[in-house]
Amino acid sequence: MPELPDITLYVEHLERRVAGATLVRVRVVSPNLLMTVDPPLEAVEGRQVTAVRRMGKRIVFVLDGDLYLVLHLMVAGRLQWKDPGAKVPGRVGLAAFEFTTGTLILTEASTRRRATLHAVAGRRALVRLDPGGLEPLDADTATFAERLRSEDHTLKRSLTDPRLFSGIGNAYSDEILHAARLSPFKLSRSLSDEEYARLFEATQTTLRGWIARLQDEAGEAFPEKVTAFRPGMAVHGRYGQPCPECGSPVQRVVYAQNEANYCATCQTEGRLLADRSLSRLLREDWPRTLDELERRKRQTS
Repeated sequence: MPELPDITLYVEHLERRVAGATLVRVRVVSPNLLMTVDPPLEAVEGRQVTAVRRMGKRIVFVLDGDLYLVLHLMVAGRLQWKDPGAKVPGRVGLAAFEFTTGTLILTEASTRRRATLHAVAGRRALVRLDPGGLEPLDADTATFAERLRSEDHTLKRSLTDPRLFSGIGNAYSDEILHAARLSPFKLSRSLSDEEYARLFEATQTTLRGWIARLQDEAGEAFPEKVTAFRPGMAVHGRYGQPCPECGSPVQRVVYAQNEANYCATCQTEGRLLADRSLSRLLREDWPRTLDELERRKRQTS
């Protein structure tokens, strides 16, 4: 799923291309995309785009007349910038937004259509779509820690909860927690003051660093290689590969439709984490440490 750095990049490039332009027409070809009927989609056509903003993981097109188009890419939604009049591609195409400066194509490479589009009128209606998470790059250490303490969850869950923090998802939470040297399953109210400060600094450094990196990679070209798995990541999507800090193999815990990637040496003092279902299945056979895991590998090889 595109997260804060990816959405920020999209917004910057869209701002350059459509701010001040007119939204001529919206062509929706997927019946599951549009989530609203009032105002009708035709109401946004012919309107000038005054700004493009990020709201959590959503992209907001601000139009004159106090109208807004709110696009949520979800897991597999992606954007392409094409010449005026470009066709919506078959199979993966969901919609085309025709501006006087070009055409924005929305695609979704998944059989499960999850991307959403809302057309809303008025600031109040827009705010109702905002989960209310704290903007991590606008916060200070005290506000960040206060938000973490507001609910007692694992750090992984807290960072990815859109009601608590805005724009952080599965990928960048892994990277943040690795940079902070904290277990993804450590409880959010159990941290020391030093750990809160370390996590805050890791959040700022990780997100700002990746925004800068993605900006450099894209240059002036519209970003069309948005992915949750990037070669420069430390642990996310790198299960079994060496940690760039210590060389230990990256571990993972799979749960529901997500997973937590971590380095046992850097983050959990060598302890291996297990999800509940796997722990119940393996019981005492579950290796507790990296050393025990390596011993078992040697015994079975």
